[in-house]
Amino acid sequence: MKDTYILAIESSCDETAVAIIKNAKEIVANVVATQIDVHKDFGGVIPEVASRIHVENISMVIEEALKKANMDVADMDAIAVTQGPGLVGSLHVGVQAAKTLAWAYDKPLVPVHHIAGHIYANQLITELAFPLLALVVSGGHTELVYMKDEWSFEILGTTQDDAIGEAGDKVGRVLGLPYPGGVYVDKIAKDGKAIYTLAKPKTENELDFSFSGLKSSVLQFIDRCKRKNETFLPEDLAASYQETAFEALLERARKALELYHPKQMLLAGGVAANSCLRKKISEDMAKAYPEVTFIIPPLSCCTDNAAMIGVAGTIAYQHGERGDFALTADPGMELER
Repeated sequence: MKDTYILAIESSCDETAVAIIKNAKEIVANVVATQIDVHKDFGGVIPEVASRIHVENISMVIEEALKKANMDVADMDAIAVTQGPGLVGSLHVGVQAAKTLAWAYDKPLVPVHHIAGHIYANQLITELAFPLLALVVSGGHTELVYMKDEWSFEILGTTQDDAIGEAGDKVGRVLGLPYPGGVYVDKIAKDGKAIYTLAKPKTENELDFSFSGLKSSVLQFIDRCKRKNETFLPEDLAASYQETAFEALLERARKALELYHPKQMLLAGGVAANSCLRKKISEDMAKAYPEVTFIIPPLSCCTDNAAMIGVAGTIAYQHGERGDFALTADPGMELER
């Protein structure tokens, strides 16, 4: 059977990434040019700055990936690219680069949903079995996704306001932690105890999420301590925030497991790198649901990268997904199909 090689491009936010994937499972090359040092001075991603840096980086990253793989674009079966969702200016750079390569080398163009990429990052470590449940947690997304087969996506629950990664970054900011705040919240929480009571997220739909109230609860707690001239330990507040946030996540995941009975449950997205959440799933959830296989991606596949787009792009390519040269960035792209 002929091997399938996909060149994938990811530029949905502040990472310029290019990967070459073989047969949807093997990373031949994976190059990421991050902008984190630029945006940390602003305390968050500045869209106009991000898109300009993507323009500066994209050709270099493509060349480096091909060099690492010792391959040429002519060797590829298709060009996959993140079409959305994401920052429109950032997405545009990747889409235009992919269209140019597809046109110049007469290759199929395969549009990919960013969240499908995060889900399929798990295929780099294990074979996925369907039906499965994916808990997608990142700076821009918090979703429970049910997949009855490898190319169907049903959103069971989504955030009604802030994504969990966004809330974590804001909590980190009010605690005076460096950017990205969520990473440092996790870091200091390891030395803290969840001793403070914070507002528990509530939603009408039992599988939906909400984190704005919890974020506000942290702000109100800090303001109350200042007014009363009381002290608190940041590490204890960080641990309390994480305990409340992750219990809300897993409460909904447990309900979905009991309603849909998947073979696997997998974690996906940038917040999948959180040590507390990884432990809760690998230990607590796995113990409570022994009939379900729980999958946690390697840290290298949690943050934005093109390897995950290459895997999802291969599946999309095999299912006949194609884009034409009128393809444009879609910042609000829907996952369900």
